[in-house]
Amino acid sequence: MNLPEKVFCRAFQQVMHAAIPILPYRKPHVLHRISDVPAKLRELGCTCALLVTDNSVRSLGLTKPLETALAAGGIGCVVFETIANPTTDLVEEAVLTYKQEGCMALIGFGGGSSMDTAKAIGARIARPNKSLEQMGGILKVIHKIPPLFAIPTTAGTGSETTVAAVVIDADTRHKYAISDFPLIPRYAVLDPETTRTLPPHMTAATGMDALAHAVEAYVGNSTTAETRREALSAVRLIFLYLENAYRDGNDMLARKQMLLAAFEAGDSFSKSYVGYVHAVAHSIGGKYNIAHGLAVAVLLPNVLEAYGPTIHRKLHELAVAAGVAGRGEDDTEAAAKFIQAIRDKNQAMGIPRTLPGIREEDIPQLARQAAAEANPLYPVPVIWDARELEHFYRDIMEARDDAQVEED
Repeated sequence: MNLPEKVFCRAFQQVMHAAIPILPYRKPHVLHRISDVPAKLRELGCTCALLVTDNSVRSLGLTKPLETALAAGGIGCVVFETIANPTTDLVEEAVLTYKQEGCMALIGFGGGSSMDTAKAIGARIARPNKSLEQMGGILKVIHKIPPLFAIPTTAGTGSETTVAAVVIDADTRHKYAISDFPLIPRYAVLDPETTRTLPPHMTAATGMDALAHAVEAYVGNSTTAETRREALSAVRLIFLYLENAYRDGNDMLARKQMLLAAFEAGDSFSKSYVGYVHAVAHSIGGKYNIAHGLAVAVLLPNVLEAYGPTIHRKLHELAVAAGVAGRGEDDTEAAAKFIQAIRDKNQAMGIPRTLPGIREEDIPQLARQAAAEANPLYPVPVIWDARELEHFYRDIMEARDDAQVEED
């Protein structure tokens, strides 16, 4: 990237950082039981809600307690099933259902895709004359959305506290974010019972997504005292409890602490943003339908390593929070320990070091998408352009056979 472009990026990021104290950030009100939702809806004067979830969550019976509670409380419930990596067409279908059924509130119940879908529905209802594409980027929703309840069944996405919804253009398969303050949910329901049946591989991937949120927020250039505190707390909790939750899904203490970690990490990156780990992962997920948490987990140690000495002091602080290094150690050594600890955690939970399906011919376009997402918005420690981002895709491509490697 040339110097004028870097100067522009840094100037933009400094303005956004300076604006943090005056921007309308807010935390969702936290509820700890699903059974608390009907009373809150009645307080808001809502008699019918659109429950946005996915087929796997509903087939496991996870939404049944909520549906039963809503019926007992006299609240109508219309169920709309979304998919992983929701598309713009799907959102439009949901908006039509919301209006036809006379819904007055939204409930996102599931992982990040369910909550992203609910937020995107809210954005379209708030701005009926604006397409999702027109609202892509930052501060383009503006108007108040219907009351939104976010009920995570994974401890990782942080969507229950963030300003962002991520969708895929149904025609181009380009994955992009819509970010604005009205998208922050009114309520976050952190009930560990909703995560009890989460399969181990999803527990691992979503937990590492939460770790990436905290780490990228912490090492970026737009932190505040609060976001640093929340990121450090989230890292500490994840290193203490993620593998416990992975090994024993019925360890409800671990499940509860991971929900708290994901919430703190989500709140941290809402203000301080993420970085190239997420930008690259979004492009991969959009193109190949690879689970976001998995892509993030694979990319995280590689990107941190590539940032080099510029983040060693901050990685040392994270290593101390994680319990893998002491305060008196050398920054470079502690940073290396932290990156290795991430790789070790991935390996312990069966997360690979490569991803299937990435094609060499796709990489330039994917890298351009990642660069367009990240620059100038993300206050990354080192600014890279699309060409410089290409190697991250090659680093995580599935290995070629020995004969092909020798020919190259």
